Amino acid sequence: MEVRRERLGYVPVGPREPVHIDPQSLAVRERNASQMLRGRELEGPVPGARRQGSELQRHVEERVLTTTLEKAVAWARSNSFFPLAFGLACCAMEQFHAAAARMDIARFGYEAFRASPRQADLMILSGRVSIKMAPIIRRLYDQMLEPKWAISMGACCSSMGVFNNYALVPADKFIPIDVHVPGCPPRPEALMHGVLKLRKLVQEDPERGWRDRYGARGTEELPYGA
Repeated sequence: MEVRRERLGYVPVGPREPVHIDPQSLAVRERNASQMLRGRELEGPVPGARRQGSELQRHVEERVLTTTLEKAVAWARSNSFFPLAFGLACCAMEQFHAAAARMDIARFGYEAFRASPRQADLMILSGRVSIKMAPIIRRLYDQMLEPKWAISMGACCSSMGVFNNYALVPADKFIPIDVHVPGCPPRPEALMHGVLKLRKLVQEDPERGWRDRYGARGTEELPYGA
């Protein structure tokens, strides 16, 4: 790679034929757009006024986006989750991998795992929950910021999984769960899918469930052709 320094205002098109360029012409489009947005006359007898009106219309179409305050706030919240640095059992290993280089949860802006619940708004319950641990988790959840969300990661946390005994308790019994991620343990891709589902939920654009998509009426088996 060769780096050359040239005097401002000249672009060499050949060995001996530099072409002069006015430095002020580099900001002509931006200045015209700013002048037009200040209320300059756009339509009328002034020569070029209609051309300026078309330029302003193109400028607005390219750079102006209209939305509501609620949608803007939801978009900001859904793209800046602060997960709590919290793990319970073997599912936590998969949660760590979601933040590693292969999955790179930072692509979506969720890499800032917080050590304090007062700085976090997302709790990922990654592992089985014992009866002794449940009140501690509830205390951490109560100390988190509002609005806050929770993801149940793995079968143990959702339905006690293979450890279905008196010592464990499902997360739905003591905190509200927004998204369940199945698996034993679920892969990092599954956790990322659950986080993206939560993002759509926060943006108030949830995907329809399988019952709505397939027209199912319940858990009973339907006869063929019904």
